[in-house]
Amino acid sequence: MRFIETLKNIWKIEELRQRLLVTFMLVAVYRLGCYVVLPGISPSDLDALSNFTNKSGLMQLLDMFSGGAFSQASIFALGIMPYITASIVIQLLGMVLPSFQKMQREGESGRQKLNQYTRYLTVLILLLQGPAYLVNLQVQVSAAGGGASMGFWTLAFLTVILAAGSMFIMWLGERITDRGIGNGISFIILIGIIARFPGALFYEFTSRLPGSTGAQGGLIMFIVELVLLFAVTVGAVLLVQGTRKVPVQYAKRIVGNRQYGGQRQYIPLKVNAAGVMPIIFAQAIMFVPITLAGFSGQGSNSFVAAFSDINGFWYNFVYFLMIVAFTYFYTAITVRPTNIAEDLKRNNGFIPGVKPGKPTAEYLDSIMSRITLPGSLFLGIVAILPAFARFFGISQNFAQFFGGTSLLILVGVVLDTLQQIESHLMMHHYDGLMKNGKIKGRTTGSAY
Repeated sequence: MRFIETLKNIWKIEELRQRLLVTFMLVAVYRLGCYVVLPGISPSDLDALSNFTNKSGLMQLLDMFSGGAFSQASIFALGIMPYITASIVIQLLGMVLPSFQKMQREGESGRQKLNQYTRYLTVLILLLQGPAYLVNLQVQVSAAGGGASMGFWTLAFLTVILAAGSMFIMWLGERITDRGIGNGISFIILIGIIARFPGALFYEFTSRLPGSTGAQGGLIMFIVELVLLFAVTVGAVLLVQGTRKVPVQYAKRIVGNRQYGGQRQYIPLKVNAAGVMPIIFAQAIMFVPITLAGFSGQGSNSFVAAFSDINGFWYNFVYFLMIVAFTYFYTAITVRPTNIAEDLKRNNGFIPGVKPGKPTAEYLDSIMSRITLPGSLFLGIVAILPAFARFFGISQNFAQFFGGTSLLILVGVVLDTLQQIESHLMMHHYDGLMKNGKIKGRTTGSAY
C-alpha cells in the first residue's frame, strides 16, 4: 500500500525520523504537564471545577484551547494564549510604529529583538492573567460547591507557577520549531485541541445510543453528524488553500551578451489572507461584556446576558459581522497592493494589460476586495457553525469541532506539517504524501 510505503520512506530519512521523534517526546512532556495540578487544589475542588466547566459553554471553550489544563487547574492552565496575544500585539505594532517597522527590515537581528520584546510582553500579560485566573478559580469552585481560599502570598506563589508553566510551554514550542516538525507554537495548540476530540466523540456516541438520557435520532444521527463534520472539514481545507493567481510578465533584460527574464509568473492572492486572526480578534472583543459583567456584578442585565450566551442569536449575529469586518481590516494591513506594485516595477515586472505603478496597485486592490468578500463570509459562517450544531442537539464538547478557531487551526497546522514532511521526502527523491500535486499549506504571515 502507498501509505505504508510512505511511512517506510519517512523512517528511512534519518533527519526526518529524528525530528519526528523529538516532536513526539516534547509533545508528551506537554501533555503530562497538563495533568500536574496546582499546589493547594484538592481533588474535590477539581471535580467541582470540572463539572462547572462542562456545564458552561464559555468555560468549555477556554478549556479546549488549553488542552484540558484549564479544568484540571494545571500548572499549564494559562496555556500558550498569553504568548499568542503578545505576538499579535507586536505584529500590529510593527504595522503602525516606524521603530518596529525598522526592526522588521533589519533581518535576523531585528527578528531577535522583536522576539525578545514578545517574551517581555508575554511575562507582563502572565503576571496580569495569573491572579485573574486564580481569583476566577476561587469563584468557580465556590459556585460549583467546592471550597478554595487563597491569601495574598498564595496568589503570588501560584501566579509565579502559572507564569513559569506558560513560559515553559513557549520554550517547548521553540524547541519543536528548531528541532522538530512544523511551527512549535501552532503544533502545541493543535495537540491541545486534538486531546479533547476522542472524549467528545465518545460522549456523543454514547449519548446517541438507545436508552441514553435525551438520546435523539440514534446511531443514524451520529453517522449524519460525522458526515457533516467531514464536509465542514473539506470546506475549511478549501478556505485555507483557496487562491486567485494573477499573471505577471517580467520584461527581458540584456546583461552583457546574454538575455535574461521574459518569463511569466503568478502572484497567488489568498481568498482568506487573514487566516484565523479575525476570529481571534472577534472572540477577544466578545469576551469583554462577560468580563465587565463579572467585575461590575451586572450579570443579570439583559444586554450583558444576550452577549454572554454563545448559543444566542445576537451573540452569533454580531460575532459574524465582526469577523467579516476584521477579515477586511487584517487583509488590508497584511496584503499591501502598493508594496507589491512597487516590487514589480523595481524588478521590471508588470501585469499584462495594466500599467505599472498606481494602476497596478488599484488593480490588485480591486481583486483583493472581490475575493475577500466570499472568503470573509465563509469564514464567518465557519465560525458560527458550532452554535448551529448545538441548536440541533449536538453536545457542547463535540459541537466545537464543527467550526470556529479549532477547526481552522486543525486544518491549517496539519496542512503545514504535512507540507514540511513532503518537502523532506521530495528533497531525498521519495514520492510525496499525495499522489497528485503538492500539499498547499497556509502562506499568511500568521502561524496561528
